[in-house]
Parts: sequence; structure tokens; C-alpha cells
Amino acid sequence: MWMFEWAGWAIEVLALTFVLVIGVATLVVVVFFAIDRTQREDAIRRNYPVIGRFRHLFTELGEFFRQYFFAMDREELPFNRAQRDWVGRATQHSGNTVAFGSTRNLSVVGTPLFVNAPFPPLDNQFATSAPLMIGPGAAQPYVARSIFNISGMSYGAISKPAVIALSRGAKDAGIWMNTGEGGLSPYHLEGGADIVFQIGTAKYGVRDKAGNLDEAKLREIAAHEQVKMFEVKLAQGAKPGKGGILPGNKVGPEIAKIRGIDEGQDSISPNRHVDIGNVEELLDFIAHIRDVTGKPVGIKTVMGSAAPFHELFRAIKARGEDSAPDFITIDGGEGGTGASPLPLMDLVGISIREALPELACLLRNYGLKQRIRLIASGKLMVPGDVAWALAAGADFVTSARGFMFSLGCIQAMKCNKNTCPTGITTHDPRFQKGLVPEDKCLKVARYAQNIVKEVELIAHSVGVAEPRQLRREHVRIVQDDGRSVAMDELYPDTQATSS
Repeated sequence: MWMFEWAGWAIEVLALTFVLVIGVATLVVVVFFAIDRTQREDAIRRNYPVIGRFRHLFTELGEFFRQYFFAMDREELPFNRAQRDWVGRATQHSGNTVAFGSTRNLSVVGTPLFVNAPFPPLDNQFATSAPLMIGPGAAQPYVARSIFNISGMSYGAISKPAVIALSRGAKDAGIWMNTGEGGLSPYHLEGGADIVFQIGTAKYGVRDKAGNLDEAKLREIAAHEQVKMFEVKLAQGAKPGKGGILPGNKVGPEIAKIRGIDEGQDSISPNRHVDIGNVEELLDFIAHIRDVTGKPVGIKTVMGSAAPFHELFRAIKARGEDSAPDFITIDGGEGGTGASPLPLMDLVGISIREALPELACLLRNYGLKQRIRLIASGKLMVPGDVAWALAAGADFVTSARGFMFSLGCIQAMKCNKNTCPTGITTHDPRFQKGLVPEDKCLKVARYAQNIVKEVELIAHSVGVAEPRQLRREHVRIVQDDGRSVAMDELYPDTQATSS
């Protein structure tokens, strides 16, 4: 009998619970209905109370559903799954061979196709890329060991454990690491890697209170043996004409001290160096930095047209080649960053695919190719892209986002929100704890090593002994009619130097 009583009691409890849940749910719906109907900011919610909220939810979730369920391996932007997976396998030293056939559509306009040699070198005739000197006229020239290096990522834009992992990995792989415009932190130095110090438009780390260049701080930076070169950033691909943007919620006491700015305030760099308004002032500035530091000095910029480079190279020829920057880092308009206005990200600056071969032509035509080393940057993170850049005329290639993927980036597109789920671009300890430098530094080194290894594989297949022997005749570019044309026909080294 007691069993029936217990069952009846349980049914009553369940019924009451059900009624209570329905009541609460109804109350919630009524409240949201009233809120949505009376608010004025969102027309959809005002016209379709409650159910209109699902539009925003589905819009937010759509980005993730497309990434994991709907986008094909070669479809997603800015980097597709095939590219990210290659990096992931490279960081593990796992096999990067595939079966059955390529998933890449080889008829897409602009696709580079490498020209295989009928009789490539034998395995014992293959060589690795020799170290290359930068800045032979500087008091302390830099002999760079690797064709592939880490592009600028500031401490502040990326986290402490990310910087540490990159520094240690760079040391293990024998590559350089660019500080980005945020100054030199102890974490850049911790791993013992070669460092390229970037001087941005705000001159973080080498500025006085007014934002002017502080020579004492510059000498202090140059005194570090690990700091091998200085890069004057004029522009970057994701935001030409706009300075760096670091939200105030990322500017803690340490970052404020390193940069020389106020804590908790948005860190907005000027859109250009206030003391560099023309090519003559640029060359003066380069010479000054080189004199003070004794180390090679170059520039980073984006091509909009060839005209400014003609002007720069003519000024160098008039002054003498000793006045030239020791290197030029050319970034493509498709370059990335943590935060940029959408119009600049989408519409300003030409692609690295167009800018790099054109700039290499100009350097040769002005007789400056051996004096000025050319560094390519901008979405070049897998072996085919690096090999293409070397064939187009680059001496080195740098990547930022490739190394972010080696750290575990999942392309969550949260770089500017301090909520990066992988701990790379956030200063929230809750997320940072997921990034373990002792593990990630190994992956950074493996990624760099495997890039070089597979670029060497491409070089071998086209019939040359090492990657820097790649030339434009080794690459064909797919055209809109489906045929491919040799890159040396598209970009011959015969451009007039008087234009």
C-alpha cells in the first residue's frame, strides 16, 4: 500500500514541478516580450519580441558552425582548414603526406604552380640555405640563419606565455623573432632567440613622455646582444595609414611600463612617424638609428603604388648606397592584426602576390637588390607560399599568424576582445593557463623546421640545390582562361626606373 502512496506523492511532486517550470518560463517570456516590445535599438526584436532574439544567437553561432561543420577544407577565410591542419601536423612532427589526390582547385586564378625539373638533383646533391648577411655596412652586421622567421607580434597584443613560447621556440629553430611595435619585454629575451626590435609610430620602448625618440633608451635596447636589428614600421598590411591599436583593458602595469604609456588607457599609435614626412627624412632617421645602435636598420611598409619606392630608390642613389635601409619588409594588404578598422583591413594596400615581385623588380633595376635585403610578409604560412615568395624575389619570409597556429590558435577571431580561448591574445589568467610555454615552444620550433624542410623539397623538385636558388621561371601562375603563365613573363626585370 505504501508503494502506491509513494508513487502518488511522486506524481504530485512532478506535476507541481512541471507547473512551476511552465510558470517560470511563461513569466520569463512575458518579461522578455515586454522588454523587446518597448526597446528602441533593435527593430527585429521590437517587431518580433522574444523570437527575434534567436537571430542574434544564430548569427553568433553561425561563424563556429561554418568552421567546424559546413566549410569545405579549402573554403574558409582568412585561413582554411587544410592550411591550419598542415601547421598542426608540422608542430607534431607527424607525417604531412596525404592520400588519393589534392583537394585544392588548381584552376583558381592566381594559383602558383611550380615547374618540376625533368632531372632534379640527386639526394646527395641537395643543400640547405646558407646564412645571409644583413647590413654589411653596420658596425654589427647580422648573419641570419633561416629563410623563415617570426613576424612582429607585440607583447600586449599577445600574452606573456605566448611570447615566452615563441622566444624559446625561435631559439631552438635558429630563427629571429620580431618584437612588434610594443617594445622589448623580458619575455622576448627569456628564450635566448635573436631579436628584431620594431620601432612603431609611437616609438614604444624607446620614447620619452612626449612620444619622441629617446636616444638613451635606444642605446639601452641596442646593448642587448640578442637584439640584432631594428625595423622602422611605416605601415602594416592590415591597416595602412593607421597606427597600432591596443585596448585599455590589455594595458596593465607591466605593459604600460615597457611601452612608456599610461596604465588602463587605450594605446593608439599615430598614423605615421611625426618626424618622418618624406623619403629624405626617412633616410635621415634610418641613418640616425644605425649610428646610435651600430646595428642593421630596415623598414616595414605596404605597397599602394610603385611611385614612393621610385622616389626612395632615386634618393638612395643620389646619396649613395650606404644611406639605404639594410632591409625592406614588404607586407601585403591581406596581412593580419589584432584590431583594425574593417575598411582598412579589406580595401587598402595591394596583395603581397602583386607587391613582392614588383618591388623585387625595382630593387634589381636600381641596382639595389644585393644592398637591400627583401623580406616578405602577409599570409605566407605554408611551404608553397614561402617557396613562391623566394622565387618572386624575397630573401626571407616572416609569418605571425602561422606561428599563432603553431601555438594552438583556432581562428576564433577574438584577438581584439581579451577573450582568446587559447590564451594567445588575452591577458586573462583564466585563459592564459591553457597555454603552456614548455609544450608550445617545441611546436613553434617544429613548425619552423618543417616549413624549411618542405620548401627545400619544392626547391629540389624544380631542379635547384637550395631554396634561395628558386627563380620566377620555376613558377607558373594560373590565369583567368585556365592556362598558366610563367611568372617571369608576368613580372620581367625590365621595368623602367624613371617612372
